[in-house]
Amino acid sequence: MEMDDLSPKPLVWIGSTREDLKEFPEEVRGFMGHALYMAQCGLKHERAKPLKGFGSAGVVEIVRDLSGDTYRAVYTVRFAGRVYGLHAFQKKSKRGSATPKAEIELVRRRLKRAEEVHAEWLTARGAKK
Repeated sequence: MEMDDLSPKPLVWIGSTREDLKEFPEEVRGFMGHALYMAQCGLKHERAKPLKGFGSAGVVEIVRDLSGDTYRAVYTVRFAGRVYGLHAFQKKSKRGSATPKAEIELVRRRLKRAEEVHAEWLTARGAKK
Protein backbone atom coordinates (compact mmCIF):
# COMPACT_ATOMS: atom_id res chain seq x y z
CA MET A 1 0.00 0.00 0.00
CA GLU A 2 1.35 3.43 -0.96
CA MET A 3 1.09 6.51 1.23
CA ASP A 4 -0.79 8.34 -1.54
CA ASP A 5 -3.55 5.71 -1.27
CA LEU A 6 -4.18 6.52 2.38
CA SER A 7 -5.98 9.34 4.09
CA PRO A 8 -3.70 10.62 6.86
CA LYS A 9 -4.96 10.80 10.44
CA PRO A 10 -4.62 14.14 12.20
CA LEU A 11 -1.35 14.73 14.06
CA VAL A 12 -1.98 16.31 17.46
CA TRP A 13 0.96 17.93 19.26
CA ILE A 14 1.24 17.61 23.04
CA GLY A 15 3.16 20.18 25.07
CA SER A 16 6.08 21.89 23.32
CA THR A 17 6.75 18.96 20.96
CA ARG A 18 6.04 20.86 17.74
CA GLU A 19 8.13 23.87 18.77
CA ASP A 20 10.96 21.60 19.93
CA LEU A 21 10.95 19.76 16.60
CA LYS A 22 11.16 23.09 14.76
CA GLU A 23 14.50 23.69 16.50
CA PHE A 24 16.08 20.63 14.88
CA PRO A 25 18.36 21.06 11.84
CA GLU A 26 16.43 21.17 8.56
CA GLU A 27 17.63 17.73 7.43
CA VAL A 28 16.46 16.15 10.71
CA ARG A 29 13.12 18.00 10.60
CA GLY A 30 12.47 16.65 7.11
CA PHE A 31 13.34 13.12 8.19
CA MET A 32 11.13 13.29 11.29
CA GLY A 33 8.31 14.92 9.34
CA HIS A 34 8.34 12.10 6.79
CA ALA A 35 8.32 9.44 9.52
CA LEU A 36 5.42 11.18 11.29
CA TYR A 37 3.49 11.45 8.03
CA MET A 38 3.96 7.73 7.48
CA ALA A 39 2.52 7.13 10.98
CA GLN A 40 -0.45 9.34 10.10
CA CYS A 41 -1.03 7.08 7.09
CA GLY A 42 -0.94 3.95 9.24
CA LEU A 43 2.57 2.97 8.14
CA LYS A 44 5.79 2.60 10.09
CA HIS A 45 9.08 4.17 9.02
CA GLU A 46 11.98 1.72 8.91
CA ARG A 47 13.78 3.75 11.62
CA ALA A 48 10.74 3.87 13.95
CA LYS A 49 10.83 1.48 16.90
CA PRO A 50 8.88 0.94 20.12
CA LEU A 51 10.14 3.11 22.97
CA LYS A 52 11.42 0.88 25.77
CA GLY A 53 9.43 1.00 28.98
CA PHE A 54 6.00 1.47 27.38
CA GLY A 55 4.98 -2.12 26.71
CA SER A 56 3.49 -2.51 23.27
CA ALA A 57 4.47 -0.74 20.11
CA GLY A 58 1.94 2.00 20.83
CA VAL A 59 4.65 4.50 21.84
CA VAL A 60 7.21 4.88 19.07
CA GLU A 61 10.58 6.57 18.84
CA ILE A 62 12.32 7.86 15.73
CA VAL A 63 16.08 8.39 16.02
CA ARG A 64 18.20 10.41 13.61
CA ASP A 65 21.92 11.06 13.91
CA LEU A 66 23.50 14.07 12.24
CA SER A 67 27.04 15.43 12.59
CA GLY A 68 27.66 13.49 15.81
CA ASP A 69 24.38 14.61 17.43
CA THR A 70 21.36 12.38 18.08
CA TYR A 71 17.81 13.65 17.69
CA ARG A 72 14.70 11.83 18.83
CA ALA A 73 10.99 12.24 18.30
CA VAL A 74 8.37 10.23 20.17
CA TYR A 75 4.76 9.71 19.14
CA THR A 76 1.87 7.40 19.95
CA VAL A 77 -0.64 5.57 17.80
CA ARG A 78 -2.45 4.06 20.82
CA PHE A 79 -5.60 6.11 20.26
CA ALA A 80 -7.78 5.40 17.21
CA GLY A 81 -8.15 8.09 14.61
CA ARG A 82 -5.22 10.29 15.64
CA VAL A 83 -1.46 10.33 16.03
CA TYR A 84 -0.08 12.25 19.01
CA GLY A 85 3.36 13.85 18.92
CA LEU A 86 4.65 13.46 22.48
CA HIS A 87 8.24 14.69 22.59
CA ALA A 88 11.17 15.85 20.47
CA PHE A 89 14.63 16.32 21.89
CA GLN A 90 18.33 16.19 21.24
CA LYS A 91 20.02 13.50 23.29
CA LYS A 92 22.84 15.15 25.23
CA SER A 93 24.52 12.17 26.87
CA LYS A 94 27.37 10.63 24.93
CA ARG A 95 27.27 7.41 26.97
CA GLY A 96 25.02 4.63 25.76
CA SER A 97 21.86 4.76 23.71
CA ALA A 98 19.34 4.60 26.53
CA THR A 99 16.81 7.42 26.72
CA PRO A 100 17.48 9.54 29.83
CA LYS A 101 15.05 9.00 32.73
CA ALA A 102 13.90 12.64 32.72
CA GLU A 103 12.93 12.34 29.05
CA ILE A 104 11.02 9.08 29.72
CA GLU A 105 9.12 10.75 32.58
CA LEU A 106 8.18 13.65 30.31
CA VAL A 107 6.91 11.17 27.70
CA ARG A 108 4.84 9.44 30.41
CA ARG A 109 3.24 12.75 31.45
CA ARG A 110 2.54 13.73 27.88
CA LEU A 111 1.10 10.29 27.08
CA LYS A 112 -1.32 10.77 29.98
CA ARG A 113 -2.19 14.21 28.61
CA ALA A 114 -2.73 12.72 25.13
CA GLU A 115 -5.13 10.22 26.66
CA GLU A 116 -7.08 13.08 28.25
CA VAL A 117 -7.11 15.10 25.02
CA HIS A 118 -8.27 12.05 23.10
CA ALA A 119 -11.10 11.37 25.58
CA GLU A 120 -12.20 15.02 25.27
CA TRP A 121 -12.12 14.74 21.47
CA LEU A 122 -14.20 11.54 21.56
CA THR A 123 -16.72 13.16 23.91
CA ALA A 124 -16.99 16.20 21.65
CA ARG A 125 -17.68 13.87 18.71
CA GLY A 126 -20.34 12.03 20.69
CA ALA A 127 -18.39 8.77 20.59
CA LYS A 128 -17.53 6.39 23.37
CA LYS A 129 -14.01 5.75 24.59
